[in-house]
Amino acid sequence: MASLETWIGLRYLRAKKRNGFMSIISTVSIAGIALGVITLIVVLSVMNGFQREIRNQLLSVAPHAELGFYQISDDHHWQDLQKLVQGNKQVLGSAPYVADQALLANAGEVRGVQIRGIDPALEGNVVDYGKDISPNGFNSLKPGEFDIILGKGLAEALGANIGDKITVITPDGNVTPAGMVPRLKQFNLVGILHTKIFEVDNSLAMVHITDAQKLYRLGDAVSGLRLKLADPQEAPTVIQNIVPASLQSQVWINDWTFQNRSYFDAVQIEKRMLFIILLLIIAVAAFNLVSSLVMAVTEKQADIAILRTLGMSPGGIMRIFMIQGAVAGLMGTLIGVILGVTLALNVGKIVAFIEGLIGRRLITSQIYFVDYMPSYIKVSDVCTVAFAALLLSFLATLYPSWRAAKTQPAEALRYE
Repeated sequence: MASLETWIGLRYLRAKKRNGFMSIISTVSIAGIALGVITLIVVLSVMNGFQREIRNQLLSVAPHAELGFYQISDDHHWQDLQKLVQGNKQVLGSAPYVADQALLANAGEVRGVQIRGIDPALEGNVVDYGKDISPNGFNSLKPGEFDIILGKGLAEALGANIGDKITVITPDGNVTPAGMVPRLKQFNLVGILHTKIFEVDNSLAMVHITDAQKLYRLGDAVSGLRLKLADPQEAPTVIQNIVPASLQSQVWINDWTFQNRSYFDAVQIEKRMLFIILLLIIAVAAFNLVSSLVMAVTEKQADIAILRTLGMSPGGIMRIFMIQGAVAGLMGTLIGVILGVTLALNVGKIVAFIEGLIGRRLITSQIYFVDYMPSYIKVSDVCTVAFAALLLSFLATLYPSWRAAKTQPAEALRYE
């Protein structure tokens, strides 16, 4: 059964006709808290969605980890690197690669890229986009025939189609009596890759690993070994145990978090800053709650005095207004959580509907990596937002409740 303080506090939430203005302020305070909670939940969910989608797409096209020799030479073979990961249950697959810079030229267009030499038989062990290459996947690359596969955006930028000759210009040129002359080699465009990831589709150029070794005069050496891990999220922990201490001066190793650390660190910092900034919306609503309770205390001076003369303690008076404010905060938080989660679950459909109305895309993969609005609700984020809203609402009740508890019955009833 509810206590007297609880009953009175709940009763004060419902204003009579003559003090309807105070009720409006209370309603605005509840709406403000709800709006702040909705905004925070939706924004955090969208940021989580972008982070998860981009991470998943990166992991589908990028190696989970790479290792190689600091000094590339014919004495170092990729099979020696593979021995380091054999028997490791955390490593699902491996593939050697060669990587170096080059310029691609076709039809008067020139683009700078990183040429990647791959072994078609092993590349499918570390990446999943082989099926996205038309027409024959990695098998389009034949050793010794100098074939090349380009990302869709890169092929379009070069104006190249399957069957065209792509001129590859390497940075290490030939020395002639006339000076340094760039080395040029023509490759046959035999495949186009479409991953739907802007950066990959506009920069990826793959050739057979033996052709890359000839192009860059590496002999049998490779740049390194690419790994696919059972749990990419644990990549920093897994790679710590791959290279023994005796070889750490000769063999380097890193993982996908190292290669993309700056991006994910920036997203995490942005998420924290947005949380703090948007929390101010709830803080403003809490200030409205303070105003509402202060007006309630002023308007209820006579009631407070009567309760005090009937024997209610200052603590009881304080609890009345704390309950009134806490219930308002709870209502705003509850409404905000329900509407915020609902909106976050459907934000992708809402954005798609708006795009259909205005006839243009608001989210483009060229800027955001994906061409739709992703959303991923974390229970921990929802709980954090709800807790922050309830805490601010509770703090907002302290001063008005303390002021009510300090009311002197004689002073309050003097002019009644």
